[in-house]
Order: sequence, then structure tokens, then C-alpha cells
Amino acid sequence: MPRPIEALVHLDALAANLAAARSAVAGAKVWAVVKADAYGHGIGNVYPALKGADGFALLDIGDAELVRDLGWRGPILLLEGCFEPRDLDTCSRLHLWHTVHQPAQIDWLAAHKTERPHRVFLKLNSGMNRLGFGVDAYRAAWLRLDALPQVGEITLMTHLANADASDAASLDAALAAFAAATAELPGERSICNSAATLRFGASLGAGAGDWVRPGIMLYGSSPDHPRHSAADWQLQPAMTLKSELIAVQALAAGASVGYGSSYTAGRAMRIGVVACGYADGYPRVAPGSNENGTPVLVDGVRTRTVGRVSMDMITVDLTPVPDARIGSDVVLWGRAAGGAVLSVDEIAHAAGTVGYELMCARAPRVPVRVVGG
Repeated sequence: MPRPIEALVHLDALAANLAAARSAVAGAKVWAVVKADAYGHGIGNVYPALKGADGFALLDIGDAELVRDLGWRGPILLLEGCFEPRDLDTCSRLHLWHTVHQPAQIDWLAAHKTERPHRVFLKLNSGMNRLGFGVDAYRAAWLRLDALPQVGEITLMTHLANADASDAASLDAALAAFAAATAELPGERSICNSAATLRFGASLGAGAGDWVRPGIMLYGSSPDHPRHSAADWQLQPAMTLKSELIAVQALAAGASVGYGSSYTAGRAMRIGVVACGYADGYPRVAPGSNENGTPVLVDGVRTRTVGRVSMDMITVDLTPVPDARIGSDVVLWGRAAGGAVLSVDEIAHAAGTVGYELMCARAPRVPVRVVGG
């Protein structure tokens, strides 16, 4: 039999999370952000559940071609725009919308020959300091684009650096910068990422002329964990990483487990060995010391890891699960068969990272199965 590890992609959860985004910004149009192969879920896997969105937003032209091949005829947005002039030919052929965030991209458009004007999203740098025109240069960039016959509609866009922050000052500064740069400019607007959609969507993205860009929330992770959990936002996990116990060991008091002997049994206990390790995408730095463990579900019961994560295996405390045996179900994150839920955000928090990284880090050797359609 194959190694007993797999990732499940839950279509019902994806659809529910998309509905949550719509509910948060009633009246706005919703991009389903599927960059990074749909945050590790697979674009082809999530498409049936997310095709109720108003458009798909992504990075790579190859991914845009895939979405078209899947049958999507609506808007597709390249979030980082074109990387070289010839990308505009593909945009014309596939009717892709694209972000403009630097002067060279305007130069490429000015030299581009097309029969159909391009729909562009002009990006403002409102404090993220990655991509986008500064406030002082934004209006001039808009005027250049507006004068080009190669350009049709221009959507006004920014990306908020601190929509998940408890301090509102930096968010207020970004919104003020956007308001100043776009004052009296016509066009639809796109401001909200997942955090802004959930926290401020009713005020920032509720107009019919707005586009919101939910990403991580579609996949059931909270954008402002641990302040709010996914359950607080009524989000459902779209991925379950599951495996089984492949061995059970009895430890005597004083015995240790794993590389470096980072966990020592304080009493006699049973531990289980799980077919999952860092080569599968589970974080190697997830703690399993005497002081700290990482949560895990065994037969739907919450317990913790003990010892270090190795390449192919982790070990877990079976004290709360006395009936666990070889073949018992193990959920590393997601949904257990009996309904228990372990958010990917908890594992990420224990490992000092974010749920985004764990989803995207699922290894190619982990098979994926789509369920809940």
C-alpha cells in the first residue's frame, strides 16, 4: 500500500469561505486569489468551488492559461503585472487584466500593438514599500496611462501593509495616502486583502465599484491570528493534512525520543509514530520538548507532538488516546473524521510562522484528494 499520508482539499469549505468574503463586503466584486498554485491546494482542485467569484487573481501567465483552459471566461488579474514587454501579447490573446506598478510597464504598453485596449490596475505604494508608485508620482502615472490608446479602464489599487494590526495609525495613514493620490480620479477601486475584507470590508469595500482580493481566508486561515482564530471569522479549513500511526512505542520513565533527545518521559507512557515529516511540508521547527508540544489530533482526540520532527516521521503522546493503535487516524491540521478541527494557524503559531507558509510548503510527494464537491 502507499505511504498513508495525503492532503484533502475540501470544496465545501472553499465555497463557504468565498461566501464569507461576499458577506463581509456586500455589493463589492470578489477576486479569488489563487497565486502559489492556490496556496498549495492546486488551482485545478479549487476551481470548481471558486468559480463563483467575479474573477481570479494570480501571478503567473502559465496559471492564467490554466484558468482559461479550465473554462473561465471572466476577468483574470496578474497581481504583479507583466515582467517583460512580450507578456502584453499574451495579455491581449487571453484578455488578461494586469497591474501596473512601475514606469517601465507603462513604456511597454506605449510600444505595444493591440486591437483591444487593456484593463489595468494602477498600484499605489501606500506604505508597503514593495511595488507601486508613490503618492507624488501616482497621478502622473495615471495621466500617462489615460492618454494611451492601448489602455482602456484604469482601476485604482493599493495593498495594505497593516490591515491585520491592532494599531490603527498605520492603516489610517495608508488609507489617507490612497485617498490623497486618487482624489477626483475616476475608476473602480481595489483596497482590501483578506484582513481588510474581514475587518473593514463593510466600510472599505462595500461599493459596487470596488474589488476585494481575499486570499488566505478562502483557504480557511485567519489573516490576523492569534487575535482572531479562523473559527472567530467563521472560516472553514480547506485543507486537511492527514496520516496514520505506523508504530506504537512504550517509553519507560526517563527514556527519551527522537534526535537530540529533546523530550524525556517523566513517567511510563505510550507514544505513536506518524508517517509525516519535514519532507512532507510539516515544519521541522514545530516544538516537541517537555515544555512545549505542537497540537495534533489522533482519532479525533487532541494531543501533542513529543520529540523533534524528522524527515519522514513525528512522534506524538498517546496518553489522551489510550485506545490508539497502528493505523489510527492522525490529523496534522484540518478536519478529523468525527468533526474535530485543528486549524493550520495553531501549528504555524507553535512553529513561529504563519498558516500561509505551511499550506504552500506541502511537498509534491504528498498526494492530494479533492472531497466535498
